[in-house]
Amino acid sequence: MKQHINITGMTCGNCQKSVTQKLAAMPGVDAVAVDLSTGAASFESDAPVPLTTIAQQLGAKYTVTAAEEASPSTAKWQQLRPLFLIFGYLFVSTFLLTFGQGATAFMRVFMGMFYLVFAFFKFLDYSGFPASFAMYDPIARRFSFYGWLYPFLETALGLCFLYAWAVPYALGITGVVLGATTWGVIQQLRKKTTIQCACLGTALKLPMTEATLIENSLMLLMALGMGVQLL
Repeated sequence: MKQHINITGMTCGNCQKSVTQKLAAMPGVDAVAVDLSTGAASFESDAPVPLTTIAQQLGAKYTVTAAEEASPSTAKWQQLRPLFLIFGYLFVSTFLLTFGQGATAFMRVFMGMFYLVFAFFKFLDYSGFPASFAMYDPIARRFSFYGWLYPFLETALGLCFLYAWAVPYALGITGVVLGATTWGVIQQLRKKTTIQCACLGTALKLPMTEATLIENSLMLLMALGMGVQLL
């Protein structure tokens, strides 16, 4: 069964991560989802979990209250609308900028713009990004500094692609960082864990869905295609 609660006392991404981990550690609890901005949380459980038990698990810092079951009226495509709009904008802009220059130029410019735009959104809530990113990226989970470095790395890669600087090295780094993130996304989707996607930072509340996997896979395919053409 699915249980919905409200949690007050969360102030940052680390709080969200801590609450998610504590709820997931409870016996019989799975598929935990915690929204930092609204305080809403939900999870699957074998049997109803008393609010007092949840409160004891989370600690005195947080207050737990009951919530009505979330309405399913908000479809995935509506939640992911910002991501679709950004991708559409990038495709159209890249097409206009590289018209007549061939597929390689299109992929290089698209990847450059992709990195710069996505890095911008991560900087909107820079302090909250690392904790959210570490929930599914295996490198960020193991090395905390990587989450803090990642927006700067995306910015550097974006400039490399846009200005055609050291493109072979940028492609290699893309393969490593996006390959790791894609693997983490696949693992979360297989577990059917409901978490926030940090691809556009934490300022925009996007759920982790198959769209995240498609987004990363598209970039990896472009990097592979460019790499083949450079050989």
